[in-house]
Amino acid sequence: MIRQRHRITAAVLLVGDLAASLAAFFLAWFLRFEIEVVPMTKGAPELGRYFDLLPVILVLYPIVFYFHGLYRPRGSSSRVDEAVAVLSGVLLSTVLLSGALAWYRPAREPGSIEPFTFSRVFLALFAGLVLVLMIGNRVALRGLLRSASLHVGAQRILVVGAGKIGLEISEKLLAHRDHGFEVVGFLDDDPGKQGRSFLGRPVLGTTRDVERVLAESPVDQVYVALPVEAHKKMMRVVQAVGSELVEVKLVPDILQYAAIKATLEDLDGTPVINLTQVPLQGWNSLVKRLVDLALSAAGLLVLLPLFPLLALAIWIEDRGPIFYKQERMGLDGRPFWIWKFRSMRVDAEASTGPIWAVQDDPRRTRLGGLLRRWSLDELPQLWNVLKGDMSLGLGPGPRLARQHLDPQAPRVRPLLHRELVARPRLQDPLDDHPPRPAPQRALSRARPARSRRLRRNRGSPRLTRWK
Repeated sequence: MIRQRHRITAAVLLVGDLAASLAAFFLAWFLRFEIEVVPMTKGAPELGRYFDLLPVILVLYPIVFYFHGLYRPRGSSSRVDEAVAVLSGVLLSTVLLSGALAWYRPAREPGSIEPFTFSRVFLALFAGLVLVLMIGNRVALRGLLRSASLHVGAQRILVVGAGKIGLEISEKLLAHRDHGFEVVGFLDDDPGKQGRSFLGRPVLGTTRDVERVLAESPVDQVYVALPVEAHKKMMRVVQAVGSELVEVKLVPDILQYAAIKATLEDLDGTPVINLTQVPLQGWNSLVKRLVDLALSAAGLLVLLPLFPLLALAIWIEDRGPIFYKQERMGLDGRPFWIWKFRSMRVDAEASTGPIWAVQDDPRRTRLGGLLRRWSLDELPQLWNVLKGDMSLGLGPGPRLARQHLDPQAPRVRPLLHRELVARPRLQDPLDDHPPRPAPQRALSRARPARSRRLRRNRGSPRLTRWK
């Protein structure tokens, strides 16, 4: 049911984005060529010439939005987070569209050698309008979906177990209240929890009170979230609610595997947990690679005029090398050289070797601080994407080559090899962070930290902390 509601939400948002794109297109045309918010120096072109842009717009923007995570479950991210993601998607889509139009110059008239150019004012108006309309559209649609879910398809949920598992699954359910999920309370056998409230929901009794609670309160679903050692209680609860007209769902005590994206498979009716599934396979992998090729090539073409300027500025400052390269591990652990614009002093690592970056890193040059702040030093990695070493949007961060890893890394990061089943993405501020002093990062602290990290990663590539 959860997956079905996510699909419905994604489909509604996609239709809304397409409608917003169409409205922004015609409104931008009206403002530019009918009202003339900016006076024209030439006559207004035919609307039919601009219709050639519509198929590109209606395909490009949803694809970019998809890889920005704008059609995935929003979880606990706020409207501001979504608005920032929409802004990032619109900016990237507009840059790609403008770059493509810079090379696409059809003849103004049949047989004419004079090229036809699309109005830059029109493109700017379209970008601003589509941003406003998409954000407003999404706020309105999510409000309508939530209202419809709460009044038509509301699901009242009783959680059996107020421990770590029960509280975590309740947080996730409450994060999706726009789907109509409402936690009515908990049942737990711990005497210290009786009469208390967690996440604003009361503990309604013990596990033996499940039939009484179902009789007294309208409940649509029961989530059994007990630890493994409470197996007998779990079976007793399942048997007790088996005759009730409610859905019963079992939350296994293996949520630590969420940090490595475990999936459930079916083998002739027997559930099997897959801990090492490759994220993209078959057609999905091919489509992702084609998108990476198209976007990286377009990005390199659009940003090509900026590269010589940055290179000249780096060279003028200290007459040192322009690029910085370092060996990293990619798909299946294969090494590759990652490229950046140099942001450190020459030979900054000659005596120390590769070390972790810190705030106000003293190894930075004056220009390097500016490059890092705006992630301009990462732009050469588009070449890594074009070559197939890295990817856009999806995948783990590029990890250090094995010879640079801390000797204790196998103990500190026992799940590192899980991250080598996909091409690494363009880098992120959380990539290559210093290893923590204990391996519980992958277990007890992985759940909240990982969820926050995944939400932050749904956007344009940003600055890495390893330089």
